[in-house]
Amino acid sequence: MPRTGLVLCAGTLPRGTPFAERLAAASAAGFHAISLWGRDYQAIRDEGWSDADLRVMLDDHGLTVGELDPAWWWTPGAGNVHIPPELDPVDVFRFGEADLFHVADVLGARSLNAADVLGGSWSVEEATDAFGSLCDRAAEHGLLVHLEWLAWSRVRDLATACQIVDGAGRANGGLNVDFWHCGRTGVTAEDLRTIRPDHVLAVQVADAGPEPENDMIEETLHRRLLPGDGALDVLGYVTALHSIGVTAPFGIEVFSDDLHAGGPFLAAQRAGDALRSVLGA
Repeated sequence: MPRTGLVLCAGTLPRGTPFAERLAAASAAGFHAISLWGRDYQAIRDEGWSDADLRVMLDDHGLTVGELDPAWWWTPGAGNVHIPPELDPVDVFRFGEADLFHVADVLGARSLNAADVLGGSWSVEEATDAFGSLCDRAAEHGLLVHLEWLAWSRVRDLATACQIVDGAGRANGGLNVDFWHCGRTGVTAEDLRTIRPDHVLAVQVADAGPEPENDMIEETLHRRLLPGDGALDVLGYVTALHSIGVTAPFGIEVFSDDLHAGGPFLAAQRAGDALRSVLGA
């Protein structure tokens, strides 16, 4: 896998890692792109850096912004929900569509990651319409949109995500194949071989233990494993995606308290080495 295909996802580094350190760690570990959350962008702007400064910093490190994460407001009714800061420990909900589209415009992001975060009583058909509308708005900012299924959400499996993406039928809309959620929703390597390769717009690699914890949200945000350190069929997933001709960038998203404890540079290096190992195999 060429270096241009490797993305260091934001959650793989300790939360609060300064933007400059985030870039330096990613570059030193051999990544070509990073993902950003709204909170990451806001933190560096709060330090007094301008958008022009950020573009120079990215260029100096030979990096681009591969993904913006997450689009939480797109499902029916979600945009009208207000989550107070004290109920938003991961600092997601204060950054809406206008905020992430602004980041895309000023930093030249490739794609936007969409997921169902708030749930509701909407149907798959209503979600399909909403996803298509999100893709249309994102297209005005040059963005691809990839839908990530989450084990605890209303878009909880590969079949539902494919139904929404297929039904929306947007040229800039597709799937985010996150290996952690593949494992926790029973997706096999053979299942991945059934996907249209052009529908896979992003891949996020991670591993997990043999059995899900009772609180999977807590598990996914604190105890993911590096690829190769767990029980998931990571190599099978990679092989399946390559066999059908997927050309999307491969990122690594390992939210892990243990990984973060070593600091951003060690976390990035360990993540890069693990990712290259499974891709090379």
